[in-house]
Amino acid sequence: MVVILDYGMGNLRSVLKACEHLGHEARVQPNLDGATKVILPGVGAFAQAMQNLAPIADDLRAWASQGQPLLGICLGQQLLFESSEEFGESKGLGILGGHVKYFPKHLGLKTPQIGWNVLEPREGSGLMQRVAPQDRVYFVHSLYTDCADASDAAAWTEYGLRYPSAIERGAIWATQFHPEKSGHVGLTILENFLKCS
Repeated sequence: MVVILDYGMGNLRSVLKACEHLGHEARVQPNLDGATKVILPGVGAFAQAMQNLAPIADDLRAWASQGQPLLGICLGQQLLFESSEEFGESKGLGILGGHVKYFPKHLGLKTPQIGWNVLEPREGSGLMQRVAPQDRVYFVHSLYTDCADASDAAAWTEYGLRYPSAIERGAIWATQFHPEKSGHVGLTILENFLKCS
């Protein structure tokens, strides 16, 4: 059973509908009970999300440490890391090494980054199977993830700087973009996760 975690911070319905469209049974719930795969979506502020996740944070860490399939989406990706500087320093789940940072002000970028942007997939990535260089996906975010280990990047995107826009470490996969809002390419990426073992 695919469990989409409801902790009060996610665009749950669109993720659920995308899973069902791909022919997978999914359920929205506030815990990991009965899960074979877990999706951690997220929209909103990092610190509030961590506060909301507190009752199941240890369960998520244990799930990840056991090598169980986990997909973070947007804020859900950022929460997997050690900390975020959004509105001051906040601790994350610490499942992956690295920190979430604002795009540097000196670059003069429009933030949040909203709209379609190009992926540069890593060769051999399970998450990026059947995704071609220059395929576009949909982003809405003001911060990016600076991975402690560059090999955790499954894809990169250029927005003033080149940053990891998708993550893959074992069974822990994540996307800064919204696959459920990214048309055929996004559905391909989501299906790669749903079919992984």
